[in-house]
Amino acid sequence: MALPRAVLEAMVRSSEVERIHLVVSRGASQVLQHELSRSATSAADLMDAAGLTETERGKVSVHRNTELDAAIASGSYRLTGTAVIPCSAGTLGALATGSASTLIHRAGAVALKEQWPLVLGFRETPLTTIHLENLRRLAYLRAVILPPIPAFYVGGEDFNRFLDHYVLRVLDHLGIHQPGDNGLRWS
Repeated sequence: MALPRAVLEAMVRSSEVERIHLVVSRGASQVLQHELSRSATSAADLMDAAGLTETERGKVSVHRNTELDAAIASGSYRLTGTAVIPCSAGTLGALATGSASTLIHRAGAVALKEQWPLVLGFRETPLTTIHLENLRRLAYLRAVILPPIPAFYVGGEDFNRFLDHYVLRVLDHLGIHQPGDNGLRWS
């Protein structure tokens, strides 16, 4: 899970970010296990993979995806923004139809209703008509659709350049503007 790990690292290391609410879905747990090639399945494992210090871990509040009574499930708990990375077709469909059976769905729905930034790293290809309709509906509701597609114009052959560029775009859409302080290369 290079992408969620990179976004988590950048957010934690940003001086502009006070608190991160981290939710790992069941599907993400399964992908995490495969991508880290071990029995990693939790938010703690993702934080381990990101190499977070104890101080950095202190900025992260971990929630279960079934925890519908978490603070982030309510618009009365003010967030700067919400990022769903990666965003599955199931989550995309739930957000597009207003279904909120998980905390990730609920937090996304709250971002939409409160008109906070909602960044969706939709990962599926090829796109079906259903995907396109759900993406259109969410874009109409002001969600930022930011698929994790390499920006080849950043140059170079190093995958980390593409990853850094994507992470910086996510941070930018969430209103976090400190590329020099989070270890990412912006060039």
